[in-house]
Amino acid sequence: MAQVTVMIDGKAYRMACEEGQEPHLTELAGRFDQYVGHLKTQFGEIGDLRLTVMAGIMVMDELSEVNRKLKSLEAETDNLKRARDSVLSDHVKTEEALALALSEVTTQIHGIAAKLNGLPATVAN
Repeated sequence: MAQVTVMIDGKAYRMACEEGQEPHLTELAGRFDQYVGHLKTQFGEIGDLRLTVMAGIMVMDELSEVNRKLKSLEAETDNLKRARDSVLSDHVKTEEALALALSEVTTQIHGIAAKLNGLPATVAN
């Protein structure tokens, strides 16, 4: 297991992670440090634990908002898929109806042509 040292609020924390995940963990820690720094700027020195808890709550609030948006987008995607399937089904039905109508018109044209030529009408399939 790999280890990486991250900095949060000017303090070093040694953390374990899976091999290859060191840059990701360092990036996450840097982003979390920005939350802590933001809160420290707003509220001053209110204690490490309180700053950490507040920063954690801010992160969870953002995560909650992202999850809400994700669910909304998933629902919209499902609606679009259903609409697409409905349009495709309607398109197939329209093509089938047009093919049948074209076949009927073709049969009628052959019948008219046969009558004009004085031939008996034949039924086309």
